[in-house]
Amino acid sequence: MKKILFGLLIGASFISQSCINDNEDPIAVAPVDGASVDISVGGATQPNQVWFDLSENKKVLTKRTDWDFAFYSGNEFKVVLNSSIMMAAGKISNATNIDAVTEASVASLQGQVQVANFNPANEIYIDDVKGNFPAGYTAIEEIKANESDNGIYLVNMGKQIYQGVVALGSIATGGDSRGWMKIQVVRSGDHYKIKYAQLSDTSHKEFIIEKNTAYNYNFITLDHASSQIAKQVFIQPEKKKWDLVFTVFTNTIAGAGSYIYGDFVTNNNVGGVGAYEVNVAAPASGVEAFNNFTASNIEESKFVYNDQRVIGANWRNPVGTNGLEVYGDRFYIIKDADGFYFKLRFTRLTKAIKDNEGEAGERGFPSFDFKPL
Repeated sequence: MKKILFGLLIGASFISQSCINDNEDPIAVAPVDGASVDISVGGATQPNQVWFDLSENKKVLTKRTDWDFAFYSGNEFKVVLNSSIMMAAGKISNATNIDAVTEASVASLQGQVQVANFNPANEIYIDDVKGNFPAGYTAIEEIKANESDNGIYLVNMGKQIYQGVVALGSIATGGDSRGWMKIQVVRSGDHYKIKYAQLSDTSHKEFIIEKNTAYNYNFITLDHASSQIAKQVFIQPEKKKWDLVFTVFTNTIAGAGSYIYGDFVTNNNVGGVGAYEVNVAAPASGVEAFNNFTASNIEESKFVYNDQRVIGANWRNPVGTNGLEVYGDRFYIIKDADGFYFKLRFTRLTKAIKDNEGEAGERGFPSFDFKPL
């Protein structure tokens, strides 16, 4: 009996060792079983940004008008605009004194610093839509060590959340104008200092933004409690504690300039998250392909780390022949900053509600299924 047990132990050890040799670099398994997730972007006016961490199945919700500027917390000194509210910025030529800038002196520039007016020339006034920061292009140039080398900018503060009624199945991504500001960002030791004012002001305020390296960015608003006093605000979770954000997004269309999208999803490429899309050819079922996809099917060479728009708006069709729909012939593979892999497929674009004509769908309530690989 002892000989039999000894033989079984040796055999089990051999089998275990063989498995390890066959897979010398095993895939780390995320500490979550996966789930079906409902995301509340807030309805047809899509007022929210929802930050989601796959490995913890956790979401953080913020309002997209809660911040104006994001200051990169790494070695570089880069400032990012809030694309979800259609912000834009243009350098004011020959300006050296922020207090001397007036509305009259920037009147012609105001007509150019615009978003979603189908002018390709205006793309210089928004940030790199791929999100390749800190290396990518930003409308506000990288902040120089010498204070006088930093330009003064006219900032289009974008749009408020729309407050009117929106037809079922439609969205309204912007309301009233949030006005204009003039700003200059300089360095303050290892941190940032922003000088800011209304265009009509002849003096400016200043605010220090310290770098916190636990986060990709540190965020501020210039309109705290409508007092035009800057305040640092919490927006993104820590850099390794979110993978996807559901948001309104300023994108570009080749030959047509910037355009504003609802129902948009970006991945945390600044934090090291990669993604790629899996397309399922007819007549195969997208659901079946998703269910059958395993870790052995992962193709490392397909992961995209230099573009945050892998999912983007590609997952949904707002003008389908059958009405609003989620594309059933595709799903997504995500690799997070800790090396965990997930598969993700969208299951819903709208929330069903009742109206006088029967049941219809309200945008801004997507759902998805995800599982670790």
